[in-house]
Amino acid sequence: MNNNNAHTDNILVGMVQQSNTADIRANIEKLVANIRDCASRGARLIVLQELHNSLYFCQTENPQLFDLAEFVPGPSTDLFGALSKELGVVLVLSLFEKRAPGLYHNTALVLEKDGTIAGKYRKMHIPEDPAYYEKFYFTPGDMGFTPVQTSLGKLGILVCWDQWYPEAARLMALAGADMLIYPTAIGWESSDSDEEKERQRNAWIFAQKGHAVYNGLPVIAVNRVGHELDPSGQTGGIRFWGSSLAVGPQGETISQSSTGAEENIVVEINLKRTENVRRWWPFLRDRRIDAYGDLTKRFID
Repeated sequence: MNNNNAHTDNILVGMVQQSNTADIRANIEKLVANIRDCASRGARLIVLQELHNSLYFCQTENPQLFDLAEFVPGPSTDLFGALSKELGVVLVLSLFEKRAPGLYHNTALVLEKDGTIAGKYRKMHIPEDPAYYEKFYFTPGDMGFTPVQTSLGKLGILVCWDQWYPEAARLMALAGADMLIYPTAIGWESSDSDEEKERQRNAWIFAQKGHAVYNGLPVIAVNRVGHELDPSGQTGGIRFWGSSLAVGPQGETISQSSTGAEENIVVEINLKRTENVRRWWPFLRDRRIDAYGDLTKRFID
């Protein structure tokens, strides 16, 4: 852990994996109850899934759904900020941010234990696939890859589709992140075979473990769970595969939730292991930064 962040070597992290419905008020009430449960079990840092207040609305392109967005600060930061202060926990939110009329982001917020906004991250990589029409709703982030300083250390917050980009994880690591955190919404489309579904889920798990190993950092990925219908009826909807994951800096699984159940998981993360692992495997020392210029190209023809 970075010396300027040092408060403790071990922290308890809560991961809230829940299913949502169209009833936003009920979703938020469930989130509050789950956060309280994690805090009662000693969690000092609690991470929520991507776009946790509502259904995953990006299965269709519907202009009316922009009404779900909110300003930051706004209602969610007020509500969850009061809860963070009451419980004395650092909380990672994932919101549909209205930045200005016609300008919206998929934004992760970090609330400090006194309820204030410690920082935010706007999702940089925006997917556009059947049932994941995010480019219709979200402008790509413009804040770069900067960890959020908190009382528990520097949190490298990234969001869902960012999980597939080693560059994003590496830049967060190079900026001093003490852990990588991914609020997530990913699942299966019903027409895929069981074999293909398992290949997809395993690839997702392997990717998170790769980020941990290559950067010598713990990784927390919190996914949705449950089946959400496609309002257009063109697909069978998405069955989010859960599997929320806590990984140590050598890729070791600390905890992994089920694929189908709502769960609140509290895990112990040892931040001091990063120093030891990076001494054994000095990947940052041996990087050939003089030879990586082509990484800024789209493709090398």
